Amino acid sequence: MSTQAGEASRRANAGPRAAARNRAALLAAAREIFAEHGAHAPLNAVARRAGVGQGSLYRHFPDRIALVLALFEEQVSTVEEIANDPEVTLADLLGLVTRHAIESVVSIDLATASPESRPDPRLVDLRDRTADVLGSRLDRALADGEVRPGTTVEDVLLGVEMVAAALTRRPAADREQYAQRAWRLLGMKMTAPGR
Repeated sequence: MSTQAGEASRRANAGPRAAARNRAALLAAAREIFAEHGAHAPLNAVARRAGVGQGSLYRHFPDRIALVLALFEEQVSTVEEIANDPEVTLADLLGLVTRHAIESVVSIDLATASPESRPDPRLVDLRDRTADVLGSRLDRALADGEVRPGTTVEDVLLGVEMVAAALTRRPAADREQYAQRAWRLLGMKMTAPGR
């Protein structure tokens, strides 16, 4: 191989840096595509929007659920990070969770952990992490009257599931107002989802 051909080959193959960039581009594209067309949008549209081939998509995410779970993982990590601030309330966390639901409308059923359905273990882990974070603020929310007396972590998770599912049927422009209304009906205070 000539020196020029070898240099061109090295420039074309960015190795691990390209893989990380491609993965980030795929996740960003999936957020956009799913927000526009729902979680059942064609995966080739995600690859096109990311500017990568379908082979790259399937190397990172072998199936639709792997891609959706990666998006959900990002959201859960963001909620955990925000919860590191001791001043953050349950209402603040519900606002962030609601913003994620508004932007992505990729609703993963947080309450699917039943013995009959045998949910994906990755989903169970994400659900448990979400429960831990929301549960860490529940006593204070109960004391401050931000939720109804007797509200449990399971009630809060059910509320998240219900609001997220309801948002999938609303036009993007109506989602924030609809979510605020839903939380009021559920008797839980939620800080308006900001950017």
